[in-house]
Amino acid sequence: MNIVKKTIVLNDGREIEIETGKLAKQADGAVVVKMGKTMLLAAVTSAKEANPEVDFMPLQVEYREKYAASGRFPGGFLKREARPSDNEILTARLVDRALRPLFPDDFHAEVYVTVNLISADKDIMPDALAGLAASAALSVSDIPFNGPISEVRVARIDGNFVVNPNFSQMEVADIDIMVGATIDNIMMVEGEMKEVSEADMLEAIKVAHEEIKKHCAAQLELQEAVGKSVKREYCHEENDEDLKKAVEEFCYERCYQIAKSGTGKHERSESFENLLKEFIETIPEEEREAKAIMIARYYHSVEKRAMRNMILDEGIRLDGRSTTEIRPIWCEVDYLPAVHGSAIFTRGETQSLTSVTLGTKLDEKQIDEVLVQGSEQFVLHYNFPPFSTGEAKPVRSTGRREIGHGNLAFRALKPMVPVGDENPYAVRVVSDILESNGSSSMATVCAGTLALMDAGVKLKKPVSGIAMGLISENKASRYAILSDILGDEDHLGDMDFKVTGTRDGITATQMDIKVDGLSYEILSEALEQAKKGRMHILDEMMKTASEPRADYKPFVPRIEQIVIPTDTIGAVIGPGGKIIQEIQKLTKTTITITEKDNKGFVDVFAPDKTAIDDAIARIKIIVYGPEPGTIYKGKVKALHSYGAFVEILPGKDGLLHVSEVDWKRIDRIEDVLKEGDEIDVKLLEVDEKTGKLRLSRRVLLPKPENYVEQQEEPRRPHGGRPSGRPSGGAPKGRRR
Repeated sequence: MNIVKKTIVLNDGREIEIETGKLAKQADGAVVVKMGKTMLLAAVTSAKEANPEVDFMPLQVEYREKYAASGRFPGGFLKREARPSDNEILTARLVDRALRPLFPDDFHAEVYVTVNLISADKDIMPDALAGLAASAALSVSDIPFNGPISEVRVARIDGNFVVNPNFSQMEVADIDIMVGATIDNIMMVEGEMKEVSEADMLEAIKVAHEEIKKHCAAQLELQEAVGKSVKREYCHEENDEDLKKAVEEFCYERCYQIAKSGTGKHERSESFENLLKEFIETIPEEEREAKAIMIARYYHSVEKRAMRNMILDEGIRLDGRSTTEIRPIWCEVDYLPAVHGSAIFTRGETQSLTSVTLGTKLDEKQIDEVLVQGSEQFVLHYNFPPFSTGEAKPVRSTGRREIGHGNLAFRALKPMVPVGDENPYAVRVVSDILESNGSSSMATVCAGTLALMDAGVKLKKPVSGIAMGLISENKASRYAILSDILGDEDHLGDMDFKVTGTRDGITATQMDIKVDGLSYEILSEALEQAKKGRMHILDEMMKTASEPRADYKPFVPRIEQIVIPTDTIGAVIGPGGKIIQEIQKLTKTTITITEKDNKGFVDVFAPDKTAIDDAIARIKIIVYGPEPGTIYKGKVKALHSYGAFVEILPGKDGLLHVSEVDWKRIDRIEDVLKEGDEIDVKLLEVDEKTGKLRLSRRVLLPKPENYVEQQEEPRRPHGGRPSGRPSGGAPKGRRR
């Protein structure tokens, strides 16, 4: 074995080790990245030849976490790893987005990058090492790659920037971003913040890049040591210079005019397609099939250059807007009458219909990952059906795109959604994209804000979002920053930079850069332009709804919370959950109990306030004992000549004397009550010595006019339970 190692020392003295030559030697390249007890194995392979019909980069990145890495069994019936979790998909996307722009434009062979977490220190966040591992594996292979890159997480903790912080440190961070970069350029940024300024975010990116430069230098040394500085030769494209020139001469000016026409998305696309068809008809019919791939590639290049030049030369965009102009916006709330909250947000040709559902703790998302377990009170789901872009395709299961876009919108809104003691509800936001022409994730943020306010959720502050673009040439010596980009401007441009936030600061960001030499000055300018755009969008949103509803809608189930001593939680739950289950059954409520800060938080959830009050009353009896003057819904358990025993709580019953059944005289209690009847009773008295309960039904009934209390001879009890006799001897009765 030819084992080679390189060590990277972080600013605080922690070390990252890269090792190659020991594991997975049949892959084109493989490394193990180690930090503390955490180890990642990255392996890369590539096909020798490309499929003749492929004219793009077929890259597949997989990130998987092994449960054995942290000494745990996977959940589920099979007890083995299955489909990737959302976290694994999101980590794979981060790596993919940093690597993809760095493969040569004419390299089209399939490339597979697999990163496995094989050992896990419970306090080290492994996703921050995945990009380094993937890039190092490519570096020690002969696969053509214009790297290396690395990724690091930067958090601001107590005012100080920390690179690759631990799980325990993140609890108090107000900035959490992941940055991917080469030794020269930023490639990718994604993260969440607690209303920070544009300058603070830019500073965090700079801190990340300084660390990444060290990682890249170590990979270049590793590459040199294993002799992989020279990559494999390849030839994946056939070219015809005469054909290329013909496409240029026939199509460029007409592409420019179509781009400048300011038409809608579908009309513009149709015009470009018709132009391509016209050119193909100029080619001899017998040559068309053989040259189809080349023609498509050359035409795409001409179309792209024409659109970019139009923007740079004239400052006019595909839909006729200026570089800073936002598309027309219209919003509506409470569109769906049967849901807890809803909103429509439409910006140009992008539209989101978003709903909000409020639930109990039982509805919270359960998280059972290799290193993270717990629950999530707030969740956001994003759906992107094919009809939103006019495509005739079947609806498939949730893909990586949906998970990634939904996560960005989730991170944007998360800091502003009250949780814990401030909000007893589980909150689910669902964004269905009905039209799409750029920035559908940002439409989700805006629609989500409006829908949450429509549901009555007390958002701390409203959030808006915008997607920024960039068209540049000659290493950004000439450039245009675009606000609120279209889908084509994303596809043909050099940057997709999404920024969300409140009036007071940024809450989330996602940036992908496809061009070398983007300076911090341009990034700063883009952030300031994005801020102005966000404020405009927020102003438009506030015209529709400026604050949350004062109360939830009438049909929203209510939650009331009481706090009980920790040592009484067991009594409320009962053996095997018997007591709490019976309370839920009798009151038709849902009850959850959580322990926090040495207190028991009891949430009672029901559509009927009377049911909630009944359940809370029963819980209070268990915790604090029966309270005289309280009204309970009880069940008749036994009948006797002198009255009835009524159970007001599982295991708690009291005597309803015959004289307290009604204002009128009762000769036979069986004529009024039967065993199993549910009746409302009021607790009159709790005997201090015996704890026996004296109940009344009649005090809850209208008192007859001119009623005179009559004295009765005592009715001696015969049979019955001794514990049911009222304290102080036999009860008073009426004369017969």
